[in-house]
Amino acid sequence: MGLVGAVVAAAATAGLERAAAKLPKENRAPFERTNHRGETVTLLEGPVAVLGALAGVAAGSGKGRVKAAALLAGSVSGAVGAYDDLAGATETKGFRGHLSALKRGEVTSGAVKILGVGAAGLAAAALLPRKSRGFGALTEIVADGALIAGTANLANLLDLRPGRALKAITAASAPVAGGPAAAVVGAAVASAPSDLGERSMLGDCGANGLGAITGTALAASLPRPLKMLALTAVVALNLASEKVSFTKVIAGNPTLDKIDQWGRRPR
Repeated sequence: MGLVGAVVAAAATAGLERAAAKLPKENRAPFERTNHRGETVTLLEGPVAVLGALAGVAAGSGKGRVKAAALLAGSVSGAVGAYDDLAGATETKGFRGHLSALKRGEVTSGAVKILGVGAAGLAAAALLPRKSRGFGALTEIVADGALIAGTANLANLLDLRPGRALKAITAASAPVAGGPAAAVVGAAVASAPSDLGERSMLGDCGANGLGAITGTALAASLPRPLKMLALTAVVALNLASEKVSFTKVIAGNPTLDKIDQWGRRPR
């Protein structure tokens, strides 16, 4: 595992979290939201965790092009996620809702985020080293871009209960624990106490940013069969989210519900 990257990410995230807590109330107010309990939490966890993870990626081990791809995917996805956090309206939701609004000529913040994360995923995929050339390379870039963007969006879809997205991102990073994935794990570990304690949440910025770095790590490190399996699962879950409530599915499955409750406040 990339211990240096993980340690740097955890230390940077913890330091930035302390600095964010000292911001004047008027500066923190735009990031305050109401969680599932009706309590006020801050979305500052998102930019803090993404910046911490990016610091870990930069300091950690790994090939230069993989680092560059992870830095690009994480920073752009985090930035457009932050834009959606601060400027987004809650009336329009999901791929279908934002794309339908786009067809009507309405550019929602969610559509900006979808396009931004998608473009970042493709650009990051194009940076990754690969052996194939020509049409084969193009096909791989499109598939890797879909995996990166899809993982970023899936992390965001899971950020509906304390710690859920962080647990999923950490689990997804386990098979490729070196390089960028180690930085994500470090940032997730440092963010967990506040997230599980329901004082903060990742928001679109944190979930999209950390998810994009995780997706980049998967695209760069998994052998092709496992990568295709991961892509299939990510696409299927993203599509299922348009019809199914993940929270209801998790609550209805004793094993998933037990994992979901780990470290959280009692119901």
